[in-house]
Amino acid sequence: MGLEQALTETVGARHVLSDPERKLSYEQDYTGRYGAIARLVVRPRDAAEVARAVAICSSHGAALVPQGGNTGMVGAGVPRGGEVVLSLRRLNEVGEIDRALGQVTVGAGATLAALQDAARNAGEDAALDFAARDSATIGGVVACDAGGARALRHGTARAHVAGLEAVLADGSVVSRLAGLSKDNAGYDLPALLVGSEGTLAIITRVRWKLTRVLPARVAALVPLGSASEAAALLSALRSGAPSLESCDFFLDEGLGLVLEHQRRESPVRARAPFYVLAECADRSDPTEELAQALAAAGVEDALIADDTVSRHRLWALREGHTDAINAAGIPHKLDVGVPLRALARFIEDVAAVVRERGERAILFGHLGDGNVHVNVLGAQPDDQVIDDAVLELAVGCGGTISAEHGIGVSKARWLERARGSADVAAMRAIKRALDPRSLLNPGAVLSTETV
Repeated sequence: MGLEQALTETVGARHVLSDPERKLSYEQDYTGRYGAIARLVVRPRDAAEVARAVAICSSHGAALVPQGGNTGMVGAGVPRGGEVVLSLRRLNEVGEIDRALGQVTVGAGATLAALQDAARNAGEDAALDFAARDSATIGGVVACDAGGARALRHGTARAHVAGLEAVLADGSVVSRLAGLSKDNAGYDLPALLVGSEGTLAIITRVRWKLTRVLPARVAALVPLGSASEAAALLSALRSGAPSLESCDFFLDEGLGLVLEHQRRESPVRARAPFYVLAECADRSDPTEELAQALAAAGVEDALIADDTVSRHRLWALREGHTDAINAAGIPHKLDVGVPLRALARFIEDVAAVVRERGERAILFGHLGDGNVHVNVLGAQPDDQVIDDAVLELAVGCGGTISAEHGIGVSKARWLERARGSADVAAMRAIKRALDPRSLLNPGAVLSTETV
């Protein structure tokens, strides 16, 4: 029996796509830089169908690319040419919330927004958030260990995984969904699969740890003269505002692009080179705490938003960067992390490199953990020179080539430069053990090329 027929008998004819027009939305990533023609697109409805589909592909020697909401930035969730795309969007169940443990089991295809809504309705908090919440799926969030603004206080996706279920390359299923906080019986396979980007197994369900809702919130937008001033401000906020939950930054060029895209006026009276957007959350109103911390830092000019509407308007300036950048062209997106002490130098060096090439750089990110999102407009989509330059600058600052988007295919050849040969050799050994024929997301994370 042929591959397409076998898969059709497993998931139904409606959910095996071979028509080019129907496959198209699964074949290109969010950035527009990565993607190719898929052999087929398969849309199973549950873990059992995923397991059968993987076993069928394995028996035919067909490579698979797992895909969630297809919001990735590094080409990890789209085909490179001829693979079967395994879409997990139908695995979208959000289970009953365990109030005693503060946990819930979530299907890999459920969106982050769906998890957030379910948690909120139960008086709990998913404790993870970013702009792609309405389309990013929990399986993808865990597979790339996504973070976002609130990681400063709550950690990345890894901190919220109490267990998971996944399908291995041969179609067998591993499951640890009890949510036990103490379980040291053997290797911690869920921890291994977090951040593996579909190269070791296909995540089908996640046991997610929630936190209690902190209903009182206040945000402040602070114009500053430089990244060095921002580092000093963060230090003051950490010591003076224990309720600090997030602390993001963006530059004036990015603000101008967002204002133009959103067709709104600047809320800042006097524009500045650098902006910090901080938010505090607590059980009681943290406004006074934040105001005192800002005063102690010498801040005289800040926009304070202590209600939901005004906070959302401030956050729209930061979260609106991605849409505004994409509307301006096909960007090169480099998600890196640098030590806070090196942030000012990194920003200056990136600006200089991009300016020399006659291109445009828009930078923003999460100040609290040194995560910088570098977006370059004007470079050709397949031009790797600027990518290499930015990644080299990050490594040269003692940073990392990926802070939350993953490695994917865009940075695979940089992995050894960033992590060292011993680390990568260990990763390859694990890959060979779990996926000896390299059928799961081939070309992602581990590459045959090195820098």
